[in-house]
Amino acid sequence: MKTENASKFPQVVIIGGGFGGLEVAKALADEPVDVLMLDKHNYHTFQPLLYQVATGSLEAGSISFSLRKNFDDQKNFRFRMTEVTKINPDKNTLDTTIGEIPYDYLVIASGSTTNFFGNKDIEHNAMPMKSIVEALNLRYLILQNLEEAVLQKTKEEREPYLSFVLVGAGPTGVELAGALAELRNHILNKDYPELQKEHMKVYLVDFMPRVLSSMSEQASKAAKDFLTGMGVEVMTGEKVESYDGTTITFEGGKSIHTKNVIWSAGVMGSVPEGFAQDIIERGNRIRTDNICRADGYENIFAIGDVAAMITADTPKGHPGVAQVAIQMGKTTGKNILHIIKGEPTQQFKYFDKGSLATIGRNKAVADLGKIKFQGFFAWLVWMFVHLISLLGFRNKVVVFINWVGSYISNNGGSRLIIRKFAKEGAPRTEDDLVKSD
Repeated sequence: MKTENASKFPQVVIIGGGFGGLEVAKALADEPVDVLMLDKHNYHTFQPLLYQVATGSLEAGSISFSLRKNFDDQKNFRFRMTEVTKINPDKNTLDTTIGEIPYDYLVIASGSTTNFFGNKDIEHNAMPMKSIVEALNLRYLILQNLEEAVLQKTKEEREPYLSFVLVGAGPTGVELAGALAELRNHILNKDYPELQKEHMKVYLVDFMPRVLSSMSEQASKAAKDFLTGMGVEVMTGEKVESYDGTTITFEGGKSIHTKNVIWSAGVMGSVPEGFAQDIIERGNRIRTDNICRADGYENIFAIGDVAAMITADTPKGHPGVAQVAIQMGKTTGKNILHIIKGEPTQQFKYFDKGSLATIGRNKAVADLGKIKFQGFFAWLVWMFVHLISLLGFRNKVVVFINWVGSYISNNGGSRLIIRKFAKEGAPRTEDDLVKSD
C-alpha cells in the first residue's frame, strides 16, 4: 500500500512526536506545506517525569498528551500511528507498518533508546526507563518485590528484594534514587509495617567520578550530599561488569545481591534503516551540518537525541536534553520554509538555558548560566519549569494537585499492581508487546 500526498503543497514528514518533532510541526503551522507526523504512539510523553510514574507518584496519563488533540487547530497537520522500518532516500519514500509514505522533506526526530553497550546479560535482566511502558513495568516490579519481601522470613532472604541498584548517576538516576529513598523513608513502614526501612537499600552507581557529571561541581557536590543524607549509598568510579538477575558484579569483584537493577547509564539514537553508515556517529546518531541537515542528503534533517552536529564547539555533538531538541525543531521548521521559498537558511545556535535536577522534597540543584543554587528555592524552580512545560491544561492541574497532596501528606501516589510483571519472557522494553494478565 502506498499512502499518497493529495495536497498540492510540499509534504514534510516528521518521524517522532517528542519535543523536537512538536516544534517542527508548530513552526510550519499556517504555512504552504502539508505536515505529516508519524509515531508508534498517538501521544507525546513528558519524559522528565517518567521516574514519578515508575515510583507511583503520578499516573501515566498525567505526563502524556494526545498528539492529535495538541494539533487540532492546525489545518495543515495530519498524524498517522505507525512505525517506520526504512527510509528510501533515492525514492523520497518511507517504508512503514501502514505502507509506503512519500515525502518532499523528512525530519528524523525519533529520539533515543537505552544503550546497554553490548552487554546482553544486563540488557536481558536490568530494567530500562525510557518510555511509559517501561516506567509502568518498573513500578510493578518494585511493588511486587516489596510484596515478596514481606513473605520472606529472614533478613538475608529479603535482601535481594529490598536492594535497589540504579546504574547511571545522571539526572534520571539521581531523581529516581531520591524518589526511592523517599519511598523508603516515608512510605515503607506505612504500607509494609512488617518491613524495616533500614533493610531497604538504595545504591546509585556510576563509572564517572561524580554524580551529575554534566552539571557544575557545586551542583554535583550538593546532589551527593542530599542523596547521602537521605540514606542513598553513592558508588562513583564503579564500572558494572555483569548482572544475572540476582547479583550485580562490578569490576574489582564487588557485588550486590539484588532483583532490582535499573539501567540509565546511556542512550543511543533510534535511527531508521536506510542511512549510509559513514554518517552514523558514536551513540548511533546521524551526523548533520549546521542547519540540522543529514550529511550528504538535501532534504533529510535530524534533530534532538538522534542528531550529531559535530563542530569545533561541540566535538561530541550537543547534549541529549529537551532544550536541544526544542531549539533544533524550531530552527529546522524555519529552515525548511526558507529552502522552499529559496531564501538563505539560518545556522543552528544552541542557547543553554541551564540545567535542573531534583533529589526529593525541598531538595534540588540548579545551574542557570553563572547562577548556581541548591535547596528549597531550586526545588520550587524545578517544579515550576516542569509544570509549565507539560502539554495540556488538565495535565498541569492534575500534576499540581498530586504534588501538593504528596507534599502535605508525605504519602501520595498510587501503588496499585494493576498487572503483574515477570522478568522471564515478559515485555520489558518499548519494542516488546505489552501483555496483561
